[in-house]
Amino acid sequence: MKRMGQVIGLKPEHTAEYKRLHAEVWPDVLARLRQSNITNYSIFLREPEMLMFSYWEYTGTDFEADSAAIAADPVTRDWWKICGPMQSPLDSRSEGEWWAPMEEVFHLP
Repeated sequence: MKRMGQVIGLKPEHTAEYKRLHAEVWPDVLARLRQSNITNYSIFLREPEMLMFSYWEYTGTDFEADSAAIAADPVTRDWWKICGPMQSPLDSRSEGEWWAPMEEVFHLP
């Protein structure tokens, strides 16, 4: 199992809608994540900075293939079309990244 963390901004004018959407995530989006070995997924929001931190655990053996399956899923792509414009990616992210990955520097097992 690998723990994963990422960060992104949220545009303040979309806070209520983003929270509403994530209180009622589409079942097919959740199913795709589970099929791609993503578990224990959480998103945290820090206001007033409008920074979101996501955490999940990956239990599979081929993260690139599982990530590609998520990205190819038509329902997930529709979800991203709604949520993506509400987000504000960090300028420091690498090319091709949306959420910026974070390095784990501590874990209490």
